[in-house]
Amino acid sequence: MDEVNPRLFEVFLDVQRGLPRQGPGNNECTLETLSLCSGLPDNPVILDIGCGPGMQTLALAKASQGNLTAVDNCEEYLNILHQWVTESDLTGQVKIINADMNDLCFADASFDLIWCEGAAYIMGVPNALKTWRPLLRDRGYLAFTELVWLEEHPATDVAEFFGNEYPAMTNINSIKNMIESNGYENVSDFTLPDAAWWEDYYTPLADKLPILKQKYAGDEESLAIISMTENEIECRRRFGHSYGYQFFVTRKRNE
Repeated sequence: MDEVNPRLFEVFLDVQRGLPRQGPGNNECTLETLSLCSGLPDNPVILDIGCGPGMQTLALAKASQGNLTAVDNCEEYLNILHQWVTESDLTGQVKIINADMNDLCFADASFDLIWCEGAAYIMGVPNALKTWRPLLRDRGYLAFTELVWLEEHPATDVAEFFGNEYPAMTNINSIKNMIESNGYENVSDFTLPDAAWWEDYYTPLADKLPILKQKYAGDEESLAIISMTENEIECRRRFGHSYGYQFFVTRKRNE
């Protein structure tokens, strides 16, 4: 993996800072997905991987009455989550850990449900499926979102954009095949609605960008990050029918 430039990473954080979410999603989709995980025990043990500031963590804790472990490797996001957990009086339910999803130190069969909104791509979906499976108890659930093509032949502009930004992007059936081949069964899946892209993510993000352009005026590298964000938002406006986030609900198959 290429070494991260600390200064540019700080610019990336500045772009994302203060947003309700760091990617598409909303509480309605989180709760709908949780409802598809039928047969969970009372007070399930849940692992939220790549939790970010944790809007979905709070929703899961409140709805499931379970015990959650929220994991991310960005201390800034975890500090925000800690504040939200405290304000929501959920400190007895939610444990927050700074850790890399590639190196999770949990015992096998520790969790009834593993949750990952928008972060499995970091490891690559096949690797994430393989690595996380031992952490699930028998017939435990894994629920995750993944960016997928919704059209077989997307327009050239959007195909080129994601060819550069996410060349591993594939379609729904390919993800389902990965799920089946890595020891899970497909339970259900659905496409996040367009509102899940805009209300808590792209709209507040777009509102920030003019101020950030002024802040980083003359800094070409930082402005390039902001420009890339603008291109991403414009891509969604023009080609939102071509791609989306799919929520997959899967269940560990017995050996």
